[in-house]
Amino acid sequence: MNKRLLLGAEAIALGALDAGISGVYAYPGTPSTEITEYIQQNSADRQPPVRSAWSANEKTAYEAALGMAYAGKRSLVCMKHVGLNVAADAFINSAITGVNGGLVLAVADDPSMHSSQNEQDSRVYGKFAMVPVIEPASQQELYDATREAFDMSESLGLPVLLRLTTRLSHSRAVVESAPERAQNRLHALCEPERYVLMPQNARRQYEHLVSLQPRLEEFSEHSGLNTLVPGNGKSGVIAFGIAFNYVMEAREIFELDCPVLRIGCYPLPRKKVEAFFAGCDSVLVAEEGYPVYEELLRGFFGGKQIRGRLDGALPRTGELDTDHIARAFGRHLDHGLPIPGIVSNRPPELCKGCGHRDLYEALNIVMGSYDQKHVFSDIGCYTLGALPPFNAIHTCVDMGASVTMAKGAADAGLLPAVAVIGDSTFTHSGMTGLLDAVNDRSPVTIIISDNDTVAMTGGQSSSATGSRLIEICLGIGVEKEHIRTIVPLKSHLDENITVLGEEIAYEGVSVVIAQRECIENAARKKRNPAANH
Repeated sequence: MNKRLLLGAEAIALGALDAGISGVYAYPGTPSTEITEYIQQNSADRQPPVRSAWSANEKTAYEAALGMAYAGKRSLVCMKHVGLNVAADAFINSAITGVNGGLVLAVADDPSMHSSQNEQDSRVYGKFAMVPVIEPASQQELYDATREAFDMSESLGLPVLLRLTTRLSHSRAVVESAPERAQNRLHALCEPERYVLMPQNARRQYEHLVSLQPRLEEFSEHSGLNTLVPGNGKSGVIAFGIAFNYVMEAREIFELDCPVLRIGCYPLPRKKVEAFFAGCDSVLVAEEGYPVYEELLRGFFGGKQIRGRLDGALPRTGELDTDHIARAFGRHLDHGLPIPGIVSNRPPELCKGCGHRDLYEALNIVMGSYDQKHVFSDIGCYTLGALPPFNAIHTCVDMGASVTMAKGAADAGLLPAVAVIGDSTFTHSGMTGLLDAVNDRSPVTIIISDNDTVAMTGGQSSSATGSRLIEICLGIGVEKEHIRTIVPLKSHLDENITVLGEEIAYEGVSVVIAQRECIENAARKKRNPAANH
């Protein structure tokens, strides 16, 4: 049974398991979550065992994976695109030190922002760090490329960035697997001149990284992910990653006789690109995400007509599709019948019976007595409190920002300064902001909505809930009498209003922990007690 029907995310997971990883490190984030979940569910029979618990955030995940790679083992680290912002410090510097065992960073980008704050392109980070980047176009390629990425990482002594997007991560196809590879033996290297980034070492290691670039380009020149599809037309297409699929579909539907240079391994294969441009009068650059390589190609081949996202031939924002490619060639797809008018959009909302609902009801009543009603919030299910009928929160920028933004607003004189943050987001990046507030004795109230799980991404385990949150807040320095707990239920409304009112009125640092398990998570546990973890 070496064929399976897999999501793109699951194909990466299986490829990593079969490549002999000893550990996966990740923080849940759509569209990357299923990579780690698949490994958790399908690695029980691997020997030695594969480490697969969730990390507190993407930075800790990357650093732990890096430590495993320094020890000579193979490790996989997974995150969504904005998570790489959190891990960027370790990622960029790991390119300077290099690695010992193979290290692959799988990053799932989210063009069109289906579940994200932005649609940043992780290829920029790969180019910035000067490490190999691979961008497969199918589930089978994801499996194969993941295995190859570990070999490439060990051959070059560098981390490798594997980029995929939502559409590929969350679609299924049959994947044929190859024989499993044994895990690496433990062989940590004691080479402080390489791994201790004091300036004199860092300068030498950076020169080494630069010297490796021709080898990276040579890898790219011979990569099976960089191939030419011949054509007789003088208008060619350079298609990157998943965009290759859209180009080939449009090419088949409209019988376009255009040559296509498919790119899925970076840095650019310079010789292939130069030869392609030499045979074309104009080139359409189709890449999912930012016009990263369109900009670069315009710099190198300014005398050619180069079309793409920058000149409007393709849309500047959102996902590409076959229709976009067809339109760039002056063709139009028949979209068929429109959706009937009886079907209307349904905005997202908090689950019926969710504890966040009862929290916001009490909070709105308390805040109603103040002229300034601004509430800072964070990333999680509770972000839906910004929508009707609650309209209870007014900012959401990035993980952990609610706490520090409330502090900054208090510094500016905004009172009351209130933040709402979830248990997992608090341990991800809210704790340090609370420490700043304690150090400055800021008049802020931090409401931790503790639903005992990472609910927004499917109910993964949270790094701290319940009494551990109280202990963390005490350890940070919040006064014991101003760490209060409430139960967000209708029957506790009056009591909750009283507690929130007292702590919001307090001119110092206070924490209110609203403790009630996610109803969806509780239902899952009831249906499948064996799955509890």
